[in-house]
Amino acid sequence: MNKYIVSAICGCLFYVNGFSQDKNIGELLNEIEQNNTELKGYQSFIESQQLENRSNNNLPDPQLSGFYLPFGDNTTGDYTEYQLSQSFEFPTVYAARSKWNESKSQQLASAYANKRLEVLLKAKNTLLELAFLQKQKTIEAERKTQSKQVFDQIQKLFDTEQVGILDLNKAKIAWIQEQFVVEQIESEIQILLSKLKTLNGGNAIDGISSSIALPIEVGTVDNLWQEKLAKDPLLQELKANESASRQKVKLEKNKVLPNVALGYNYQGVSGSHYSGFYGGVSIPLWSSKNKVKAAEANYEYQQSNTQVVTTSLYTQFQKTYNRYELILEKFNEYQTTMGNLNSEQLLFKAYMLGEYSFMDYYVELQFYRNASDKMLQMEKELQLLQAQLLKHQL
Repeated sequence: MNKYIVSAICGCLFYVNGFSQDKNIGELLNEIEQNNTELKGYQSFIESQQLENRSNNNLPDPQLSGFYLPFGDNTTGDYTEYQLSQSFEFPTVYAARSKWNESKSQQLASAYANKRLEVLLKAKNTLLELAFLQKQKTIEAERKTQSKQVFDQIQKLFDTEQVGILDLNKAKIAWIQEQFVVEQIESEIQILLSKLKTLNGGNAIDGISSSIALPIEVGTVDNLWQEKLAKDPLLQELKANESASRQKVKLEKNKVLPNVALGYNYQGVSGSHYSGFYGGVSIPLWSSKNKVKAAEANYEYQQSNTQVVTTSLYTQFQKTYNRYELILEKFNEYQTTMGNLNSEQLLFKAYMLGEYSFMDYYVELQFYRNASDKMLQMEKELQLLQAQLLKHQL
């Protein structure tokens, strides 16, 4: 079945309970992004790393040295010498290191963007699961009410000796089970609210009520993958690592050039002195040994790693997309077959009119409830798969 037709049919089904009318899911995620302590800490870490990287490109400290030699046998008086000098690497090294620092800043930015998406995807999945539980709670609350009504009716029939104790016990157990289901859902909701509070920096998220419609369209597999290649932070981080390693090769090649020192020198004795400029060259014969080769090897590794990780990500992406398409098709079949009729309500009315015995009603009821729960579970899985496929859009 054409996925666009399926999307049009199923679009109306993706209503997520649990979000405030005043805040859509984007606003909730934005609030979490602003308050999340992990992201705040990572931003501070990035700032410290950038400052440290820039400090590594500073000039060495100037050096001032001197000699005062008053002892010894001489006819010229005390000897005095002092020298002020500044050493530095070859000028092109600073330019190359500056570009390397820029590429490392891009690495940090990509790493932060990837960390941000991990946090936001976790938050979005939690919000979707919360919405699913709230929707399920509404359904189960209605089922609990029906179970209580059935139990009350069976109790009256038992009191007039029209049914036996077995039917009464079965009706009571069914009612108790529904009470437990509702209580369990309420407990799970509180757990998710606690997780959201943690993700929101310890601040409770207000206004999680009412509903919001989520779009179902995710696009074709080729277009979506091209979009991920251009925007996905993990893939951008791989490119940034590759770019930084390439710039590192250029830096190490420049560091093979000689270091330079310039300064002023004064030497003198009583009545006579000499002064002038000082210059020196330090040839890095040993300190740069094998560093260019190491940088080139790392660059080759980063290129290879980019290809391997990209291929692995595409395989996982294709698997997720295929799963999404399969669930979407099955979900549409369920929805078309079950229609918009509330089978449980119709069955309940038929039972109350005496068209079914309790056991017949209970057996039929379990069939429809299992089908309804299955469709709701498929809806939840579709939402979570969609969130994974569209992670790069967060």
